[in-house]
Amino acid sequence: MPSLLRFISAFNTFCNLLTRATLAPSTSLNGWSLDDRDPQVIQQLLPLLDWFYHDYFHVQTSGWEHIPATGRVLLIGSHNGGMVAPDLYMVMHDWYQRFGVERPAYALMNPTIWRLLPGLARLGTQVGTLRAHPKMALAALQRDASLLIYPGGAQDLFRPYTERHKIHFQGRHGFIKLALETETPIVPLISHGAHETLIILADLYPQLQQLHQLGMPWPFGIDPEVWPIYLGLPWGIAIGPLPNIPFPVQIHTRVCPPIVFERYGDEAAHDPDYVHECYETVRNTMQSELDKLTQEVSSTKKPGIFRDSRFLESRS
Repeated sequence: MPSLLRFISAFNTFCNLLTRATLAPSTSLNGWSLDDRDPQVIQQLLPLLDWFYHDYFHVQTSGWEHIPATGRVLLIGSHNGGMVAPDLYMVMHDWYQRFGVERPAYALMNPTIWRLLPGLARLGTQVGTLRAHPKMALAALQRDASLLIYPGGAQDLFRPYTERHKIHFQGRHGFIKLALETETPIVPLISHGAHETLIILADLYPQLQQLHQLGMPWPFGIDPEVWPIYLGLPWGIAIGPLPNIPFPVQIHTRVCPPIVFERYGDEAAHDPDYVHECYETVRNTMQSELDKLTQEVSSTKKPGIFRDSRFLESRS
């Protein structure tokens, strides 16, 4: 009961903040300004993050000693768990607990969210989200702020359940060029469990793309990039990138040691072979770390709902 009462109080605060953000002028909180980040709003959201962290997902984390107490880092993560992306918010919780709400940190977000969910997007702007645009990423690092990027985007968020232990960056090299141009160390973030908060069976986007080429318009006039079919709350079986209520699965997160490259600067950032080499270094390092974390968790986890994936994998 105390846990439920804490959740109700924290959720009520969230709803009030969301209402204010939704009613804000359409020209404000649009992800184009670093100054929209509001530590007071973040402070008010901490109880809700704390409830999910301790009471719902029972998060275990490690490796935060790899982030220096001052200075900027480029945090690179692998997205999980559909549109809700619960591991993202759990990492945010850890950041605030260790460094406070005043230390500047931002995250890039797909600009379409401002069209589909403008209220949530504006509230996210107050927490530190920026439009996923090169000039905003560069502006954050030039201000000596840390920046969180999930290169895999929507395809990573909604990758099939059978690929939940795979780093999935879609061959996007932009974050490497950014690190090289600004001489910023990359700190990888990995997680285990968040991709079990909903069970993504398949991605029907290739079929949808064929229908679009035959004349069918995109929903809301926006190319969704993915069109998953999944098992999740509250829908049961759902089709399309809909919001969901995540299953209460334990989440493990880990901050990996920084990756520093041999060469930096504009020349390095405009060398395609070198950029690809750095990209593969990051991807392979993160895959190795995720494999280790998965093995560690599997060796201590008891079978339960979604713990034994053989049933699902046999049908993929």
